[in-house]
Amino acid sequence: MDMTFSAKMGMRVSPRLVAANRILELSSLELQQAIAEELADNPALEKVEEPTCPVCGATMQGSICPHCLSQQRRDDPQTDLAEPYEEYYSLRGGGAEEDEFDPMTQVADEMSLSEHLLIELQALLTAEDLPIAEYLVGNLDERGWLTASVDEVMTVFGVDRSRVEGVLAQLQSLEPVGIGARDLRECLLIQLRYLDEELGIRQPYAKEIITDHLAELGEHKFGRIAQELKIDHSVVEEVWEFIKTQMNPYPARQFAGESGTVRSVHMLPDVIISQRDHGYEVEVLESKRYFLRVTPVYSQLSATIEAEPDRFTEEEKRHIQRYVSRAKLFIQNINQRRQTLHKITTCLVARQKDFLAGGVRYLKPLTRAAVAAELGIHESTVSRATAGKFVMIPTREVIPFSNFFTASLSVKDLIKEIIESEKAPLTDQEIAERLEKRGVQIARRTVAKYRESLGILPSSLR
Repeated sequence: MDMTFSAKMGMRVSPRLVAANRILELSSLELQQAIAEELADNPALEKVEEPTCPVCGATMQGSICPHCLSQQRRDDPQTDLAEPYEEYYSLRGGGAEEDEFDPMTQVADEMSLSEHLLIELQALLTAEDLPIAEYLVGNLDERGWLTASVDEVMTVFGVDRSRVEGVLAQLQSLEPVGIGARDLRECLLIQLRYLDEELGIRQPYAKEIITDHLAELGEHKFGRIAQELKIDHSVVEEVWEFIKTQMNPYPARQFAGESGTVRSVHMLPDVIISQRDHGYEVEVLESKRYFLRVTPVYSQLSATIEAEPDRFTEEEKRHIQRYVSRAKLFIQNINQRRQTLHKITTCLVARQKDFLAGGVRYLKPLTRAAVAAELGIHESTVSRATAGKFVMIPTREVIPFSNFFTASLSVKDLIKEIIESEKAPLTDQEIAERLEKRGVQIARRTVAKYRESLGILPSSLR
């Protein structure tokens, strides 16, 4: 029998590294859930929380948030600082004497569009029809248009057409006006009816033109429309102007911020970037919200094992050492996560100071690979650390970390500026040409994509 042995070298990923990477990539909410699970499973782990500000998440001092006060001092040096924030917390019914802040239940004072619609529908519909309403609301796109057909809803719930259309009619009766429309024509007709019946605002021939000649209107074929309806050319122009000024083809957009993303829950930042006299300061909030430690009981038991090992059985020693080691490793991974977030954010601040000071127009092209190279870490570490996490910038806006790496934001800002200053509607190709004169070379279809994401209509409909 010929037996040969060979030595091979290979890379193995240690369980500790896997655990550290898992903690690093968790979002703030996922981290809270992971901590809660670990606290439930590990009797040697203990969490000590500090009362935190429901506005920014920083540590409270009594009923006052030092970070918010500092920001207000910067915004308005003449303001009496304590009074407005004391009033704010008294209005909210909170303060140092209230229950501790729970990051897992942090929500915005404003409600999402879906929540708004469902609350309204609960008062209008029977309990049997509410599931249909929830399905319809769940199938609204970012414009507020319904993407599911009546036939589809009939099949899902096994009900007749009249019942689905009745629920849909109730949805379409709500604000924002035009919500639940299935296409542009229906959206405009819903708004036209609202203007007429609720506000007494009427425009001759608007209904006929929207119903039968919307495509020609978008193509500015005013003469053809006037000829077919046997009306003056100026009447068609008046209808066109009426639609542009009185109607909104994307009703859900009024629930959206500047980015076009529909507002939902308030995102609690993972990091705060504050402007100080000496520059910018980076603060990882988790290091302020709470800290983890080995419980005093298990810490003392662990020390006793080393000093007096004979006092415990082998099973007891294994139990104590296992859970204490597990708690220490978990705490180490949490601390490493904080340090990595701080290092990456500090690098982003140094590279994107102009963006922080002047807005998205001054955002510089930056990749995760460039940040990783500067910090001497792997690109995947930067990706894990920033994915699904949020930062509060000096303007008090909470943005995703990905915004620091999105060069297209500055292009979108330029497109928006060009369109806002246009004297006559510019085509996407003309916008691309103007961008090229400013040193930005992108294709016409890319301009169209960015314009649509900004909620801006094409030149034929502006």
